[in-house]
Formats: sequence, structure tokens, C-alpha cells
Amino acid sequence: MVTALSKSLSHYASNVPGAAELFEELGLDYCCGGGRLLDQACQEKGLTVDEVLTKLSQIEASKQDKAIFIDWSKESLTSLIEYILATHHVYTRKELEQIPKLLTKVIIAHVNNHPELKSLELAFQSLIDDLHPHLMKEEQILFPYVIALEQSGKMPNTCFGTVQNPIRVMHFEHESAGELLTILRSITNNYRVPENVCPSYRTLYQKLQNLEQDLHKHIHLENNILFPRAIELENKALTNLAKNN
Repeated sequence: MVTALSKSLSHYASNVPGAAELFEELGLDYCCGGGRLLDQACQEKGLTVDEVLTKLSQIEASKQDKAIFIDWSKESLTSLIEYILATHHVYTRKELEQIPKLLTKVIIAHVNNHPELKSLELAFQSLIDDLHPHLMKEEQILFPYVIALEQSGKMPNTCFGTVQNPIRVMHFEHESAGELLTILRSITNNYRVPENVCPSYRTLYQKLQNLEQDLHKHIHLENNILFPRAIELENKALTNLAKNN
């Protein structure tokens, strides 16, 4: 494993099986903040970079998860998009439907002792309002364009000009979702379950934390792998078009 401090968080998350899970545990933002260098990110979190590098080396040496680890930088963009849709979009939609029902149940039972639940409800509704149209724009606009671009090698007809325009919007919306996830974590005191609450309360916090982790992986795949590769692919198509004209 390359241990140079010049490597970014997204580099490790993309190339070292188990790195994303370690970064989740340490609170290192490898999705929206994936472009930051490891030493910079560690310094901001008050972590010792040597300790983090040691843990990364131990993870790699253990070979854990290597059998199921996929290097998406070497797979087709179509395969990556199909994976994002089947794995992350399906899961996100399911949780956006189920969590509000559970949250309502918990509010009815516990809001008198835990008034912060109302703030949690408002913040999660904002996340729902952000993510539903975001997923739809990816599925109906951006992803079909990238697939057509890859399969034809030519510039598809589009109403948005260059692929960088919708990608810019997706980046902005990812940042917005990330900020809402931070708010949810703050309201729940880092998903620390209060004492003397029902099992539904515990399940709610676990589902929220699971959704957060899945969205981090989802955003990482798009921000740090899919989007840069789509821009590069489009640039090649534009170059070929210019040569043939």
C-alpha cells in the first residue's frame, strides 16, 4: 500500500478494502471531502496520521473483504451505474419510506421526555425532500447520458450541454445532503441511544446511522469515481469529434 501522505481519502477508500469502514469509525469524510489529503484530514480531526496509516496497513495485511472488493476504477461506467442503482438507490428509497413511520411511532411514545425528536423529524424530512428529486435526476438525466456516451463513444444529444453541468448540480446536492446528515448526527448525540427507551427507539437510531453510512459510500462512488471518469470520457469524445470535423 502506498503510504505517502500525498494520497487523498478517496484514494484509500477506492483502493484499500475496509478503508471506508475505518474512515466511518474515525469520522473522516471520504465522500464529499474525499479530495483532502490524509494528513490534512487527520489534523482537522485531531488524529495522529501515523496511527491511521498503521490501521490502514493492518486492514490491508489482513486481506479482509478482498474477496468482495471491487475496484470500480477498472470497471465500466455502465457497471458502476448499475451497481449504484441496484445497491444504493434501492436501499435509500426503502429507508426514506420506512424511517418516517418508525420515527412517528417513537415520537408518539417519547417526545415528552425527548423533545429533540421533533427537530429530528424536521431534519429528516428535509433530507427526504432533497434526496427524492436528486435520485430522480440521476436516474432520468445524468446516468442515461453517461451510459449512452460510454456505449457509443460519441456525444449523445442533450439539453444540458456538457456533462459537467449536471455533475456540478449533483456535487452541490451531495454537499447539502452531507450537511443534513451532520445535523441528524448532532441532534441524536452521535446516535447515542438514551437510557430507558423502547426497542423502536434503538432501531430508529440504528437505521439512521446505517443510512448515513450507506449515503457516504454512495456519494463517494459518484463524487470520486463516476463523475471524474464521466468527464474524462466526454472530453475524449469531444476530442475525437474535433479531429473528425
